[in-house]
Amino acid sequence: MLAALLASGCASLSNQQRERAEGIAIAARSTVVDCDQPDRCALDSPLRALGGKAIAESTAQVPRHYATILDEGELSLVARLNLIRSATRSVDLQTYIFDTDDSARMVIDELLAAARRGVKVRVLIDQLSAISDVQMLGALSGAHANFELRVYNPAFGKAKLNYFDYAGSVLCCFRRFNQRMHNKLLVIDDVIGVVGGRNYQDDYYDWDKEYNFRDRDVVVAGPEAREMAANFQAFWDARRSVPAERLNDVGKTLLNGGVPAMPQAAFRRPERIERVNAEASDPQFIEDAFVDTALPVRSVSYVADLPRKHRREREAQPLNGQHLTEPRLDALISQAQTEVLLQTPYLVLSKPAQALFKTLRQRETPPRVVVSTNSLAATDNPIVYALSYKYKRRNLRELGFNIYEYKPFPLDAPINYAQLLPAPLDGEPASGSSSRNRLIGGSAAGSNVRGSGSGRRLSADGSEVERDVLRTETRPSFLGTRAVNRPLPVTRRGARMGLHAKSLVVDRRIGVIGTHNFDPRSENYNTEGAVIIEDPVFAEQLAQSILRDVHPDNSWVVAPREKPPVLAGLNYSLGKASEALPVLDFWPWRYATDYAFVPGPECPQPLRRQDPRFHTCYTAVGDFPEVDVGPKWVLVRMLTAFGAGLVPIL
Repeated sequence: MLAALLASGCASLSNQQRERAEGIAIAARSTVVDCDQPDRCALDSPLRALGGKAIAESTAQVPRHYATILDEGELSLVARLNLIRSATRSVDLQTYIFDTDDSARMVIDELLAAARRGVKVRVLIDQLSAISDVQMLGALSGAHANFELRVYNPAFGKAKLNYFDYAGSVLCCFRRFNQRMHNKLLVIDDVIGVVGGRNYQDDYYDWDKEYNFRDRDVVVAGPEAREMAANFQAFWDARRSVPAERLNDVGKTLLNGGVPAMPQAAFRRPERIERVNAEASDPQFIEDAFVDTALPVRSVSYVADLPRKHRREREAQPLNGQHLTEPRLDALISQAQTEVLLQTPYLVLSKPAQALFKTLRQRETPPRVVVSTNSLAATDNPIVYALSYKYKRRNLRELGFNIYEYKPFPLDAPINYAQLLPAPLDGEPASGSSSRNRLIGGSAAGSNVRGSGSGRRLSADGSEVERDVLRTETRPSFLGTRAVNRPLPVTRRGARMGLHAKSLVVDRRIGVIGTHNFDPRSENYNTEGAVIIEDPVFAEQLAQSILRDVHPDNSWVVAPREKPPVLAGLNYSLGKASEALPVLDFWPWRYATDYAFVPGPECPQPLRRQDPRFHTCYTAVGDFPEVDVGPKWVLVRMLTAFGAGLVPIL
């Protein structure tokens, strides 16, 4: 291991070599601008015009904002492409994962096109999970004078890490290696911005044939976009943000052969590219999908951590401006009076978070807490799920959570099923769909979802996730084998889904959409950002979106098992004792399990788990429904037993 560390150090470029590499990139950058018009030949976009309208209507005392929730994956890609094409001055893009697949390549091409027509484009990507193609990074570093690319917190000053780099980083600088920039932000001309959970990879836009994320973004038009731009600037200026051409491996490429040619795009589905390209340039489509659905909203604030979060500050100044997101979200939750709707893909609670919800629980009339999260069959991270599985009793009984676990094959997700699957739908109504409208009032008013997909799936191609893709954001891939790094196999075939949205609704009056997973990593290691909107109409729309996800068509409900006729107290006590052990978790009979709703004459609509008729209307489906467990059961039990020690970094 020491030899690996020394080898990594010896592979570093000298300062003189870095300057030479940087000079090669700068000299190669084209200064040719394709457009001589004042607006930089920007696309005439109704969505971009909404930003200008909000600015024009705003005063210093009364700012004006419009907000559009982006629930459907492909539509969120259309919105991004349209906004980049409509930029007249600047594009700032910040993200954690940036792949080189179809959707990511479309965005890269649009960013370069914007630079060539005179728009200042800046792209900031986290090193751990972003572009690792050294040839592409070299090409981008010398692409155009209006295009700049920086990489945040590069371990050993490299873009692409190997196993020894991972291991060496853990040994020499574990805390720094885990300090990642998890912010996702796109700001256009400082007047309109996009914030949410989506990265730049096909499975965030419903384009992956094996596994896709159910995610959520929000477009905010108005003065708060300037705060987004200011936060981006803070990261751009941080010492850990390194120009791509100054990285060791990219610099060597430049020194050895100059700026390489941009790799040719090889789109897997050209017809899909053509369709999305057309929609992104169609003013009427943009008007219908994003402007007509926009809500005029009241108080809007963008709260985000700063790079200072990654410094070791004196304990006398625990915040000092670096931890901003978590305290603000905690304060919102602590002020709840009637209801908290929390959606997170990874239900791992830190000790402060547990204390926060225990305090709520101890009130004379505690607010109802609804948590939407992943099942084992849906999650991209089995290790993290094992921890939520271990603490189901605590989460239900002590914290009072009402937990709903997302299904891998939801019947009514906000996606266009016909475009996602190679097989057709049979058109059969989704089970319980008639009761859904009575329970949550149907889809949210003003939703921009164009395909409700209320039908059952026929079999499609494959459920095993074979692509060697880093799909999870919660831990570096060296913590497990390749098999552990991807979703577990399931019992059905077809393109499945996993929850990735990070949202919060408090008392149906405050809505939050952002990147914070409400877990220890988001609190301690990652920098995060979120849009907080205090507006009852917006909050209700977001609430309906979350409630759609927890409906029986899309989620199982977690509830206590029926008490056995004998030894119920002993079973509970042994389970609680096992849960309290720091390492071992020997008791296999859990306090709670997953249930599925069974509609019928006596059960016309879903019930809460506290309802006396719950066990009449729901049937137990096991702890790991739809997982092809087999030998994997042993893996899950091992992760449950020993995973507790990983909580601080998960």
